[in-house]
Order: sequence, then structure tokens, then C-alpha cells
Amino acid sequence: MTYVVTDACIRCKYMDCVEVCPVDCFYEGENMLVINPSECIDCGVCEPECPAEAILPDTESNLEQWLELNTTFSAQWPNVTRNAGQTPADADAMKGETGKYDKYFSPEPGAGD
Repeated sequence: MTYVVTDACIRCKYMDCVEVCPVDCFYEGENMLVINPSECIDCGVCEPECPAEAILPDTESNLEQWLELNTTFSAQWPNVTRNAGQTPADADAMKGETGKYDKYFSPEPGAGD
């Protein structure tokens, strides 16, 4: 088992999860985060820290596309280990919006640390 970040993170990117991760397995895109599934130790401390409820265990149904997306982009985006105040100003307004992948996903990397 591993944890994956879903489209609920897109344009929210609160980064509270990054601060608690003991193995630094988060990677930063322009407008979302992903988890490297081969680095994740399945501890689960990140899941309750996400205000957008974007982090789920891959054992839940219908998360195959998110596992693939997390795997792909964690190999391309820079590692992020701390919250450097990069949460978008409109994150609270974007929280809970549906269909964010089709509307807003960007494959561009974020700044990392």
C-alpha cells in the first residue's frame, strides 16, 4: 500500500502534508503535489493533515489513475520537504471543486526546495 494525491489538491496545494512526512516523499508541481509511491512508507501521517482531503490510500477503489499520475510526476518534479508559504491565495475557494484535473492540471514543475 501507498498513499496518493488526487485532483482535490489541484490549485489548493496547502502543503501541510509535506511538513509531517518522515521520508520526504512529496514532489511539487506548479499547482499540486504528488507522492512518490516507491518512497512512501505507508505511515499515513500525511492523510489527516490535508485540508483538501486530497490524500488517500491506494487501496481505495478507482485510484489507479492517481497512482499512475503520482508515479509519473514524482519522477519529473522537484522534491519538496517544507511548506515555504506557497499555498495559492485562492486555495480555500478551490477546495471541494470537482473536475479540477480537466480544468486546471499543469504538468509543469513547481519550485521544490
